Amino acid sequence: MEPKERISRLSEKFFSDIREVRRHLHQHPELSFAENQTTDFIALQLEKLGVSYRRGFVKTGIVATLGKSQPGKPCIALRADMDALPIEEKNAVPYRSVNQGVMHACGHDMHMSVLLGCIRILKEMEEELKGKIYFIFQPGEELLPGGAKLMLEENIFDDAQPMAVLGLHVLPSLESGKTGFRPGIYMASTDELYLTVKGKGGHGAMPQDIVDPVLIASHIVVALQQIISRKANPTMPSVLTIGKFIANGATNVVPDEVKMEGTFRTLDETWRASAHNMMKKMVENLAESMGGSCEFIIKKGYPVLKNDPSLTLKASELAAQYLGRQNVTELDIRMTSEDFAYFSERYPSVFFRLGVKNEEKHITSALHSATFDADENALQTGMGTMAYLAYSILRSMS
Repeated sequence: MEPKERISRLSEKFFSDIREVRRHLHQHPELSFAENQTTDFIALQLEKLGVSYRRGFVKTGIVATLGKSQPGKPCIALRADMDALPIEEKNAVPYRSVNQGVMHACGHDMHMSVLLGCIRILKEMEEELKGKIYFIFQPGEELLPGGAKLMLEENIFDDAQPMAVLGLHVLPSLESGKTGFRPGIYMASTDELYLTVKGKGGHGAMPQDIVDPVLIASHIVVALQQIISRKANPTMPSVLTIGKFIANGATNVVPDEVKMEGTFRTLDETWRASAHNMMKKMVENLAESMGGSCEFIIKKGYPVLKNDPSLTLKASELAAQYLGRQNVTELDIRMTSEDFAYFSERYPSVFFRLGVKNEEKHITSALHSATFDADENALQTGMGTMAYLAYSILRSMS
């Protein structure tokens, strides 16, 4: 039997079990860097399969392996993230989150389940693997500094560095049964902005006696947009958004300070560094010119995610072989971000998308929403595709 047909049959065979795994994980979400029960559950699944693993990376991370590392034999890695979000789920489903205020609203339960399904498939074919595969269950994707960065700092790859790293993420705008790829730059960098504007508060009816931090902060919000509209190259996508503005005064009370938070994202690391300097200078000078001051902290986050061009094209072709050309699409650039970018900085990598949309089942909600859900049939698509990519890429490298 050809590998493609065998993997397809195995993904069908294991689908119902993996669906139950997904439902358990969805019911028991845990926040970033606190994925303790999740780790125990994954470890139990690996032990049932007889798959070797190491745990304790960044406290809750797990790295499992199949195949053997030998001189002249290739090594690749597959990654899934584990953490959930601080969102109260609104879905009326049997597998609704039982942890109040915590929800797998970004599909990480799907990612872990797909990877466990992939492991089950490849375990059946282990003697045929032409090298070694690492399976990374990574904590803390949703929270800076990101679990990917921290796991890499702990040297998760024991005796062989991977020649390729593959990651998958659900996409609710793409129909279930389909996958999407994009060579080169795919996702934006992300930085968190924290501003404290200080002035001199007082009575709202006596503006001559105060230094109004609300007015200063308002000018800063508007002025910062000039970084995008007049300093950035129009061909380079950039986003600067202030999403939090707290001026804790009253109808007739001007506070002493205003706190703001926001995000800056772009697709070029050189411009990113320049923009940081421009923002800081503009904000501090503007506040001073109006009689106040501003403490401006830029918390540097994930880098630009770049898919290796040749490896991504190969993966896309393999996905088309497995799923059919009609089920493989080309993705648009996204200004969202992913800490998988730390893997793509260091190793040839492919970060691709798994469609989970199903309008007939009314599964259409966006990521990070309280009504997000995924068509579970996508689990079979995901684990089969991931297994076929891993199996085929290893063979092509040997």
